[in-house]
Amino acid sequence: MTKTSEFISITPKAAEEVKKLIEAENNPKIGLRLGVKGGGCSGLSYDLGFTPKEEGDTEIDHGDFNVYMDPKSLIYLKGMQLDYQGGLQGKGFVFVNPNAKSVCGCGESFSLT
Repeated sequence: MTKTSEFISITPKAAEEVKKLIEAENNPKIGLRLGVKGGGCSGLSYDLGFTPKEEGDTEIDHGDFNVYMDPKSLIYLKGMQLDYQGGLQGKGFVFVNPNAKSVCGCGESFSLT
């Protein structure tokens, strides 16, 4: 079952992978950081990492881990789903963002216009 907060949802596959990656870091202070930064062919790109909470972050308790988002990224990520998929082109996290009006061919960046 996909776990949803008022901001984002994370599929069970993605949650399992995030939990594994955080446990491998062996640092109880880190969580999943989701963000958006300028760049990529469509203008904005997703930023995913594992860091401690920073001042001003929105924190979402996901049970096995916390999700951190900065206030500027939050408006671009609201309603987004994080999934994890594996296939012929490799494994990786997939962002399904209802705010994105267009996505580049590689799926790494998006545009709101």
